[in-house]
Amino acid sequence: MDVEDRDSASDVASDRSGPLGVHLSPDEDIGGDGPDEETFDDEEAALPPDLEWLEELYEDDDGDGNGDLAFAADSGKKRNYAATARMFKLRRNLDQLDCFHRQKEHDVLKAREELKLCRQNIKSLVEQRNDMEEEIERQKAADNSVVVFRLRAQHKHLCQKLQSEEELEGHINTELKQQELELIEVEVELGRFSLLRQEVQEEERVFQALKAKKAATRMQQEKKASQNLQRKMHHLRDKQAAMLKKEETGCQKETEEGQVNRKIAAKYLKETIKRMHQQEAEKEQQNRELLEKRKQAVKSLKSNIAATQESLRVQQSRAKANAQKKEQQQRQLRESLQAQGINNTKHMYQQKQLDEIKRKQEEFAERQKSKRVEIVAKILQEEQLVKRRKRHQALLPKPSATDKFPSLGRAREKLLYYLDPSPPLAREERDTIPLREFSNTSSSSSSASSDVEDLEETMRPDVDHQSLAESLAEPEFSGLWEQNCKKLLNEKTMLVQTEVKQEESATPSGNLNMPAKKVHGKELKGPPFTSKPDIILFKDFEVGKIYKKKIILTNISYITNHCKLLGVSAHLKDFISINFEPPGSLSTGMSCDMQAVFQPMINEDLEGEVQFASAVGAFSVPVRCTIKKCDLEVDSQFLDFGLHVVGQTISRTITLTNKGALATHFSLDTSTCLSPETSQVQMPSQVFANTYQEMSSQNTTCDNQRSSASMGTGEPKQESQELFEALQQEQPETSATGPEALPEACVSTDVDAQTAQNHSDSGDIRLGNVREGEIGPFQSIKLEVLFTPTIPGEAKLDFHIKFSDLTSEPIPVQVRAVAVSIPVWVVQPSLDLKICMFDRLYQDSIMVQSRANTALKLTFEVCPEMRKHMEIVPKTGFIQAQSSFNAQLKFLPRCSLSKDAKTFFDRNTGVLEVPMTVQVAGQVKPVHFTVQAIVTTSDLEFDQIEVDFGYCSIYQSVKSSVRLTNLSLLPQDFGFLGVPEFIEVQPNDGFGTLLPEETLQIDLIFSANKAKEYSFQLSCKSGINRDFRLSCRAVGVRPPLELSHSLVQFGATAVGDHSTAILYLINHQTNHIQSKQPIPPLVKDTVVPVAPRLFSFTLPKDSDISITPSAGGLLPGERCLVQVKFRPRLLDQEIKEEALRLLHRAKLLREKELEKNRNAEQENKKEVPVETGKGKKAPVIPKNSNVSDGPQTDQPTESPNPGDIQPGSEQYEEARASLLYSFTQRYSEYTIPCFVSDENPPEEDRQAQPAWSPFNTLYLKLQCPAVQPPLVVISNNGHNIIDFHQVAVGEKVIKRFTVQNISKESLDLTSSVLDTHGPFSLLNALRCIRPGETHTLVLAFSPSLEKKYCEALEVRSQKMTLEMTLCGEGVVPAVTCSHPGGLLDFGYVFEKESSSQVLKLQNSSAVAVGFRALLASLSPSRPQGGADRVAFLLGRYTDSQVQPTVGTQNYSGLSVFSAVPVEGSIAPGQSQDITVTFQPDHQSVNYSDRLTIELMNKSKVCVMDLKGAASSHNMYLYGGDLLTVPIESLLPPLITSQPPLTESKVMEKPTIPVLVTLRARYSAGAITPAVRELQVGCIRSIQPSKKSGEFQWDNVASLQQQGFSVEPSKGTVEAGHKRTINVTWNPHCGYKPYEVVQTCVPLTLKGDETNVYRVTLMALVSATAD
Repeated sequence: MDVEDRDSASDVASDRSGPLGVHLSPDEDIGGDGPDEETFDDEEAALPPDLEWLEELYEDDDGDGNGDLAFAADSGKKRNYAATARMFKLRRNLDQLDCFHRQKEHDVLKAREELKLCRQNIKSLVEQRNDMEEEIERQKAADNSVVVFRLRAQHKHLCQKLQSEEELEGHINTELKQQELELIEVEVELGRFSLLRQEVQEEERVFQALKAKKAATRMQQEKKASQNLQRKMHHLRDKQAAMLKKEETGCQKETEEGQVNRKIAAKYLKETIKRMHQQEAEKEQQNRELLEKRKQAVKSLKSNIAATQESLRVQQSRAKANAQKKEQQQRQLRESLQAQGINNTKHMYQQKQLDEIKRKQEEFAERQKSKRVEIVAKILQEEQLVKRRKRHQALLPKPSATDKFPSLGRAREKLLYYLDPSPPLAREERDTIPLREFSNTSSSSSSASSDVEDLEETMRPDVDHQSLAESLAEPEFSGLWEQNCKKLLNEKTMLVQTEVKQEESATPSGNLNMPAKKVHGKELKGPPFTSKPDIILFKDFEVGKIYKKKIILTNISYITNHCKLLGVSAHLKDFISINFEPPGSLSTGMSCDMQAVFQPMINEDLEGEVQFASAVGAFSVPVRCTIKKCDLEVDSQFLDFGLHVVGQTISRTITLTNKGALATHFSLDTSTCLSPETSQVQMPSQVFANTYQEMSSQNTTCDNQRSSASMGTGEPKQESQELFEALQQEQPETSATGPEALPEACVSTDVDAQTAQNHSDSGDIRLGNVREGEIGPFQSIKLEVLFTPTIPGEAKLDFHIKFSDLTSEPIPVQVRAVAVSIPVWVVQPSLDLKICMFDRLYQDSIMVQSRANTALKLTFEVCPEMRKHMEIVPKTGFIQAQSSFNAQLKFLPRCSLSKDAKTFFDRNTGVLEVPMTVQVAGQVKPVHFTVQAIVTTSDLEFDQIEVDFGYCSIYQSVKSSVRLTNLSLLPQDFGFLGVPEFIEVQPNDGFGTLLPEETLQIDLIFSANKAKEYSFQLSCKSGINRDFRLSCRAVGVRPPLELSHSLVQFGATAVGDHSTAILYLINHQTNHIQSKQPIPPLVKDTVVPVAPRLFSFTLPKDSDISITPSAGGLLPGERCLVQVKFRPRLLDQEIKEEALRLLHRAKLLREKELEKNRNAEQENKKEVPVETGKGKKAPVIPKNSNVSDGPQTDQPTESPNPGDIQPGSEQYEEARASLLYSFTQRYSEYTIPCFVSDENPPEEDRQAQPAWSPFNTLYLKLQCPAVQPPLVVISNNGHNIIDFHQVAVGEKVIKRFTVQNISKESLDLTSSVLDTHGPFSLLNALRCIRPGETHTLVLAFSPSLEKKYCEALEVRSQKMTLEMTLCGEGVVPAVTCSHPGGLLDFGYVFEKESSSQVLKLQNSSAVAVGFRALLASLSPSRPQGGADRVAFLLGRYTDSQVQPTVGTQNYSGLSVFSAVPVEGSIAPGQSQDITVTFQPDHQSVNYSDRLTIELMNKSKVCVMDLKGAASSHNMYLYGGDLLTVPIESLLPPLITSQPPLTESKVMEKPTIPVLVTLRARYSAGAITPAVRELQVGCIRSIQPSKKSGEFQWDNVASLQQQGFSVEPSKGTVEAGHKRTINVTWNPHCGYKPYEVVQTCVPLTLKGDETNVYRVTLMALVSATAD
């Protein structure tokens, strides 16, 4: 085991209490049986974890089969697996025991050292004590008591220290003995295991030897495997090399084949291009002709249009006059019908319907007529087509029944269509032109387009005049098309030629090709006789001479045949005679001869045949006679001299051969170079001129006819106008593209210029001495061309060989040559190295070519300024004759290039142009060439030298951007390598490519992982391994607070919905842990105390984010839940801009509508000219005409500014709805800072602002996507707030709001549960709404308390939650009454008269309040009958004030008291008057009722007891004690208690008793007099009566004797007033206590009647009297 392992084991063993902690006994080594074996079996079954590798080692060893680690070295027997495990376990235990022994030795040594140190201390203390005692004795002797006391104190202290040291020494000594004992025990244990240790060492040695042996074996196996692998790799490389060689051979072969095919393709491509040029020239000529015809058509069309416009003007003026006349007639008819009493509108409508029906019938008749004409024309055209088809089919041969190629028939028809000079369709179209013109003239839809159709139809024959050879395509490249296509084409051509010959021949017996016949079962093909030669040819004959030729005829048929001369062709009978003797019958293979004699009379070519007859059929021998002709050709039309040095003379010859029998004169012409193209260009111009004259005459006559036809119709021709406009648009395009499409028009000028150039260039090339001469028949002449270069460059000469024979065309010859000045030259005179970088090596090859016949010495020279930067290797060399030499150019531009080579290098542009020289031995003029390059830098530049990230939180990342610029003109790869783990480089992880002079923004994202200062460098390497460093520094801080999440990604949230994220703000600090964050460098060493932290989130302005709580404080160890809510909404500025856009669009629509109305008014306004001619009157404009003099121009209002559009306005809400409906999506990101304070405010000033540290700031990043809401509110102006405003407590207000589904899917609506005890309630259910549908929700608000209510109602769907805010305020109605309540006494009134009082209700609340006036007598809950009265009678009513709620009622059943109005509503701040009327119908003093004024919420404003009395007389007495029940009797109302008195019985009328009780109060030995009041009143009546009354007391003197006094004793009472009578009792001196004094006094009231009241006065003294 290693030393480290042993040390670790010793550390573990040191913790044990004693040496026996290592459980190891020698019995485990000695005993092999017993419990020990069982222990090892268990260990074998369950191996410890630290020895699992041993099991794997044994498994590997068993798999190899090459050795076993369990073999013993000496015995050779196999060891078991448990023995090996036992060895490792014993080694581990022995190591632990050794460690324990070392630990004990260390403890003993340590204790001995401590004991030694302690004894030294004791010794020093004893010496100090002895010295101290001696000093004390000396001081005693000196009698220095102060010092003695001080020394004694020190002596005492030393003795105490000495005693403690001695105690420590004893303790250490005891401990040392104990440790030595333990050490001895451990050593004894080590001695016991010495034999076991030796055995383990021996086993380890054997194990290491076996392990080394196995390692050697494995090494040999690995070597063998590597050798096998190398052999395989070598074999594979050989195989790949063979395959590569094979591929190179195949590639070379393919390259050679491609070159051969390219040459062949180039040959055919030239022929194809030449043929295409010819076809293009022909097409251009045709286009010119067609263009000229179109011009003529346009001219005729213009004249037709002018005539049509004139006729239209006449028609319009006529139509206006007819319209005016018709309007006048209609007006007159309307007036006449109106005068007759007929409904003019109905009559006019019926008349219009009849006119419309008549017009439709006329149009139908015209259409029938035109259709009939068209049908007749089509019938005629079809008849002509059928006739021509029959005639054409009669000329065609019938197809054979054995035709195996049906496609040949279609091809034959196609070829015949091309060969026919006038196709049947074109002829039919030309025949149908007059008929078409007739139909166009008769119909109103004819136009000048027929002229264009005529021109196109006349152009078709010209297009069809193409030869068969031009119509058939030829292959451009051999091998690209199949050969059977050519065979098929040849067969088609032969068939066509055969058919043409059959049609042209008059005698069918003259055909050489006979139909196949069968003879003796064999089929005979071809003629029965053959001639030798096949054609009787008389070549190059002369007129007047006689030519003879012998012909042999041989029988080739299978039968014996004979031959008979029929004659020669008719046109050859005058020139050819045949000498032929019939041979008789000829067997097969036999022949006969004949002689043809030809005596020409005319100098023309002749062709014909000699006709024979045989038994098989007729046959013929062709005859051909040709005159003498010239057949001239040259061996080469292109002569190339190649490269030659200036001063040499080289000659080349051209052989001109005449293969014909006619001599001619030739001449070499270099002045004019007429090519075939020039003739092709000039000829169409003449044809075009002739065609132009013919077409102009035809178009003139046609235009006259068309113009007259158009004048007759009198209708506008819209089609002609449209065609004219289209042609006018095409005409400038044609003229613009004319020069490009017609290049042949400039051929003559190009030829002249080329000729002049050839004269100037051909100074070095000249013709030989033979310029002209005669060339005989079958003769050849050599023409010499000389090239003597004088100036280096290219020389050209083009000349023609012209002939006097008119049938021979000139032969063009082109000569080309190139002259060079010197024999040695550089192949690339300008060597371009492109763009190069400084300090980079660039190489290129310089190839020098020599045309000299000897070897030459070359020396390359570099200018001195460039020798530091440029080098040519080798500097000197030899170039062999007629060969090339390659030199190597090395270019290494240094940074000092701009200083060294100022003349060659432009520092601003970087362009380098260096002239180089090659000196050639023996040559005066050196060879010059130029080296060009653009040298640029390879620098990459940062816009900053150092990046300072500042203070960065370890919980956040800080991004800083730098700009990296490529100053080079070449793109460069870059990459940031070795980037620290705490910084990130973006984009693309800091790798990329910079284009030339491109600047890229690099984002550096710093994430501090520890709170410390950072200073590092970023290394940016370019693609050429240049290193650019950027210094960075930052300070990592640990904020006291931490956000659980620094990035919140909200889901897609609809506008109007909200998404909520929850995170935590945590204060990890505790009271026992100090802040570890670095603080600014000035106060870095100070320790920041732990204190509660304040935090504050700062939201951006006008954002859709809300954070709760936005500010607060956190104590150490606390955490705070932070709720982040994202509620997307439309910005106010966006809504205003949309409103402006909608207003602008509405303004444009309004202006367009006004413009449309203005145009309609201008069209309706008819300007009728005043005509003064005879018999005509000016039309009279009605007075009431609504036609305005001029167009009315409405001035639209100016669009408001965005500031003028206020939220809540109609424009604002429309714009908001428009944005919601058109909203797609919006993505926004926010970074919210959270500021954290350093500490709390100071204790002395809690209002002071705490210190906020910028590097404690936390940042929260929010990603907020917003989408279109599927559900929107379309009522309430789109607001989500439903405000019920102020509602009186107890009342209920209902409001509705409507939502609409604007998505493309159906939505299932659900809602949140409102507070069941709250004032808000949802009255209807929700349902599923389909796209575009709406749903209305009904809400009710019924407050129960006086406070403000607010509750949220969520309308949920699958995609969003629409939150509605319900708010309202419960208001207690503040209604006051002018009467405070209680008793409302109406007093006395006459019976059957009324009295009223007005109550005023004032509403001082902010809401309208409803009220009701309730009378107890009219209440349905009042007991019926007299139940209340009975209850009252049974009760106690000793008090005079007791009065029932509802008293006496009228006999009539009408209510005594009434209130008007009974109910109503009082507006806020208004008042309402309630009139209460008392109207009794009989005399009674017990009228009473209760009036309750309550509001709609059952709250009572006031409760009043109404009271009144009715009397039949005007005077009354009120007051005194109650003597009777205050209600009337239960008897029927007809029985009255007091019957009315008559006038005769006035004096006999009984008196009315009145009791007045007076109670005097006795207190403190004094008696207070008793006072009572009686009221006498006079009723004011509406009837005229006595206005006043009188009252008088009788026997007033008797009252004074008993102590009573009455004041006043008599008086007068005015009507409507009452007077108070005070009755006072003051007992005399002799009054006895508890004695009742009583007396009776009459009181007389005089009014309309005289009533006497008997007033009984009763007085007593009471101690409890009030």
